[in-house]
Amino acid sequence: MTAFTRGLRESLPIVLGYLPIAFSFGLTVVQAGLSPWLAIAASVLVYAGGSQFVLIGLLTAGTQMLTVVVTVVLMNARHLLYGATVAVSLDAQRRVPRPFLAFGLTDEVFASAMNRITSVPVPQREHWLLGMQLGAYSSWVAGTIAGAAVGASLMKGWPILQETLTFVLPALFLALLLGGDWRGNRRPIAVTVVVAGICLVCGFPGHVAILLSMISGAASGAFTRARNHD
Repeated sequence: MTAFTRGLRESLPIVLGYLPIAFSFGLTVVQAGLSPWLAIAASVLVYAGGSQFVLIGLLTAGTQMLTVVVTVVLMNARHLLYGATVAVSLDAQRRVPRPFLAFGLTDEVFASAMNRITSVPVPQREHWLLGMQLGAYSSWVAGTIAGAAVGASLMKGWPILQETLTFVLPALFLALLLGGDWRGNRRPIAVTVVVAGICLVCGFPGHVAILLSMISGAASGAFTRARNHD
């Protein structure tokens, strides 16, 4: 089995989480009265998970495009930290162009990669990571297409599904975070998640607060790991 194939296979937990939440995104766009093609284009070109929901919300509210772009960019600024952390574990020869790896580095891919990348031989890590990213990306786009195409008619018969789908992405990220190698990072991650969750729940919906607090915990762990490599 090649490193790429192994990465593709190990993307399965992410794929199973991405399909329903991407379906929910496609459905949200159509229900907002926007074109299904906008949903597909956002997933193909932006590919920013929760930020895509914010993007659609801002667009439907008539927000100026500059404000929309700046908001989405700031929401995804954490990926700068993710990229720096992953780069430490990769081969300096750069067998895969870094822009490809940067584009596919979502929260869930980062969490899963940091859990498993040390088990992959260094020369194979870039192709392994690319395989994992391709699996995740393909499922996100496929889920969006399905949601935009058939979601509205499905939800008429099962309205409770939409409420259920909103929690899939936070639950997925929590599972990936808890499955990681905590060791010396255990305390800062736990403290960050708890403190951030308590603060954020006062101003955000519950599922959003959970997601943001878990992202904060992952960033804390990434910072600690990067500092330990220095």
